[in-house]
Amino acid sequence: MERKWIFPLAIGSLASLFLLFLTTLTSPDGVPFLPLYRSGTASGAVFIESKLHPLPLSSSPPPPRFAYLISGSVGDGQMLKRTLQALYHPLNRYVVHLDLESSPKERLDLHDYVSNHPVFVAVGNVWMIAKANLVTYRGPTMVANTLHAASILLKEGGDWDWFINLSATDYPLVTQDDLLHTFSYMPRDLNFIDHTSDIGWKEFQRAKPIIIDPGLYMNQKADVFWVTQRRSVPTAFKLFTGEMLCKYFVFFLLI
Repeated sequence: MERKWIFPLAIGSLASLFLLFLTTLTSPDGVPFLPLYRSGTASGAVFIESKLHPLPLSSSPPPPRFAYLISGSVGDGQMLKRTLQALYHPLNRYVVHLDLESSPKERLDLHDYVSNHPVFVAVGNVWMIAKANLVTYRGPTMVANTLHAASILLKEGGDWDWFINLSATDYPLVTQDDLLHTFSYMPRDLNFIDHTSDIGWKEFQRAKPIIIDPGLYMNQKADVFWVTQRRSVPTAFKLFTGEMLCKYFVFFLLI
C-alpha cells in the first residue's frame, strides 16, 4: 500500500522545526526575531489598572468625631471593656462609667484598664468617671450622669461632632470606619431625633408620671417610686425623643 501521507508529514515537521529555531534567535540588542508573545511592558498593553484613576484625598470631606458615654452597673465591667474595644477609634472620644452599685474592685479594675492600655494612653481619648454616681434607670440621676459625662467630653474631649449614650450591653453592628465615612457627608449641626413630637405611649408612661428617684438621697440602688397623681404634658415646649445629639445642642443643654 502506497503511503502518500509520509511526504506531507515530513515537510510539515521540517517547517515546524525551522520556525522553532527562528524563535531562539535574537538580535544584538536582545530582541527576539520572532517573539511568541507580547511583552507586558509594551506600550500597547491593555490592563484595566492602567485606566483607573483614584480620587484625590482632598475631594473627600473630613471625617467627623463621635463622643461616647458607655455606662454600666454591677457585673458589667467586662462587657463595658468589650463594648469600648468594639467602638474604639482614635478619632473618637470616650467616657466610661460604672455606677456606685458596682464594687470598688470592679471600678478599680476598669480604671487600671483605661489608665494602662497602651493605645488609650498614647492617643489620650478615653476618660473614666472616677467618682461613681448612683444611677437609677428612668430616673433623674440617669439624666444627671449623662450630663456629667457630656461636660467632661466638652472640657477634655476637644473637638467632636455628635454625642452618643450607650450602655455596657450595647454592641455595634457596623465598624467605626464605616460609620465615620457615612457621617462625613452629614451637616455637623444635625440632631438625630424622632421626626414628630407625637411620642405615643411614651407620653402616658414617661411624660405624665411623677416619680421619686431614690438615687438622689440613698446610697443603695432602688427602683423609682411612682406617685399616683399625674401631671399634664408641658405646653411651653414640645417633647421629642432621639438617640444622637450634635455638640452644639449638648453645649446648649449645659449652659
